[in-house]
Parts: sequence; C-alpha cells; structure tokens
Amino acid sequence: MATGTPQTPTVTSGEAIDFWPAEPMKALKGDWGRLSCRFINSHPTGAWNDFILSEWELKACAWEDFHPHSETAFVLEGELHIESQGKTVILKPGDSARVNPGGIGRYSAPVYARMYTIYGPNPDGEESHSFKYEEL
Repeated sequence: MATGTPQTPTVTSGEAIDFWPAEPMKALKGDWGRLSCRFINSHPTGAWNDFILSEWELKACAWEDFHPHSETAFVLEGELHIESQGKTVILKPGDSARVNPGGIGRYSAPVYARMYTIYGPNPDGEESHSFKYEEL
C-alpha cells in the first residue's frame, strides 16, 4: 500500500545512524477522510527485510486489508478494535497486538484511536490488498 512520496528504503545506509526527517500525518488518498497516517522510516513498497514503522489515526472509522507481513499495533490514545481470522481484541493506551501474516486485519475506532504500527519483513514483496474503509 503505497501512499505519498516514497522515502529511503529500510536497508541500512552503512553509516552509524540512519536518519529520517519527520513528516506530518496525512489523510490517505481516496475517500478515506477519517483515516490518516505517516510512514516514519519507509513506505511499504516492494520487498523489505527490516521493519517499517508508521503512525495511524482513526476517527470513528474502520480500515481493513490483507497482510502478507505481520503488523503490530501499539495504541497511544483512544480505543482500537482489531479483528482477524475470527478473533477480536480491544486495545486501550499502552496495549499492543500483532496481526500475523496471511489474513485480513480489520482496525476500527468507534470514536478515536492513534497508534504506532510495525510491519514485519516482507522479503518476497507481496502486496497488501482487499482494502476496505468504513465510517462508523
């Protein structure tokens, strides 16, 4: 799922420190006005062997997609509901959960949620798909 301008890949530069300047959160392109995100160290395009860190904000909406990679969410504010393969968890600030690869993950915030996510490696470069957005 590529949005915005791609940043430097997560491959290390070979330097002592890799640095990525801050970018603002942006609404996703399309008709998904209550869902915003920013990819912090790279965009999830193509294959990657490291992790990808991002920040998401959901305002009374839900988002789902198929994950070829793991996705760990850490809730900073609000309440986030995560569903995958018949299981549901409700996360509050400080809670985290991982949706494992190979299934659809649905993330919903009845009122509001802000979270960090970590996408696990995707060495084969498989694409996320089956995107759905819903306002609650």
